[in-house]
Amino acid sequence: MFIRMIMALVLMWSSLASAERLKDIANVDGVRSNQLIGYGLIVGLSGTGDKAPFTNQTFVNMMSQFGITLPPGVDPKSQNIAAVTVHAELPPFVKPGQRIDVTVSSIGNAKSLRGGTLLMTALKGADGNTYAVAQGSLVVGGLGAEGADGSRIQVNVPSVGRIPNGASIEREVAHGFYNGDTITFNLHRADFTTAKRVAERINDLLGDQVAQAYDAVSVRVRAPRDASQRVSYLSVLENLEVQPGEESAKIIINSRTGTIVIGQNVRVDPAAVTHGSLTVTIAEAPEVVQPNALANGETTVQEASAIDVRQDDSTMFKFAPGTTLDEIVRAVNQVGAAPGDLMAILEALKQAGALKADLVVI
Repeated sequence: MFIRMIMALVLMWSSLASAERLKDIANVDGVRSNQLIGYGLIVGLSGTGDKAPFTNQTFVNMMSQFGITLPPGVDPKSQNIAAVTVHAELPPFVKPGQRIDVTVSSIGNAKSLRGGTLLMTALKGADGNTYAVAQGSLVVGGLGAEGADGSRIQVNVPSVGRIPNGASIEREVAHGFYNGDTITFNLHRADFTTAKRVAERINDLLGDQVAQAYDAVSVRVRAPRDASQRVSYLSVLENLEVQPGEESAKIIINSRTGTIVIGQNVRVDPAAVTHGSLTVTIAEAPEVVQPNALANGETTVQEASAIDVRQDDSTMFKFAPGTTLDEIVRAVNQVGAAPGDLMAILEALKQAGALKADLVVI
């Protein structure tokens, strides 16, 4: 039943597939987000911090910056602090003063970050420059509790938290959006047909040779240099509707869950398939044997096994030339193949050269 529902959804999707907006199938070259990372200190924990040596070192360094010098060899041994990594995603065109969310993760053996506060932490990019500064109180979705006898219960992950709007942008990322006389759209999925249709759709609107497809991903479009005009220009282009090219014939198999998705372009050459299974059932029914009350025997357990072997009737079905997805679904449903059996049938058809599709196992 589950396989039937999945295949029915694929058929329904393929029949309702329509044009998509350019902004949904492509992005503008150079308009991208950037990853930021930093190392910081969480304070204010209720005895759930970590005892890692680098945490103590970080704490001592922080105190020295405030003019407080601990005696040599003194270990703070504070359980209310934790060393953490802080990471965030810097959106394109973000300006100094704007704020973004950050995620905080423990890198020591802290039990929980609940109730903690992140101290000022510099967030750096891959080039080593600081682009944002994070600070604030954590929101932790998990919790944990531990008893004196060692018993413990944990819900979600209390060693990871988020700070909404926890980082302030300090530096803008340089980009080349306003440079040059062209802009380039990069398709999310490489496809020569889709790239050709995007170029044709833009040329139909703006005139010949305005857009050119350079490969299966990139479509270059002439654009005005003026910033305001370029923004208006892109707002028109990104809302153009384009009919994407059809996906290549594929069958996706998830061997862990038994999920099988068959694409609409899958075809089968003439082939005959037989399906059957051998079932062996072993039932154990031990019996208790009670000796006579006057005898000096002992109560024993006597084993009793029942073995049954049953072979289901094999069912054969035939695929005609150019069999479509709908016909494959009907044939599989008629024999009642389980997910594991269906995987074996598809693999056998592929080995026989009858299946005109790529098998992708995830």
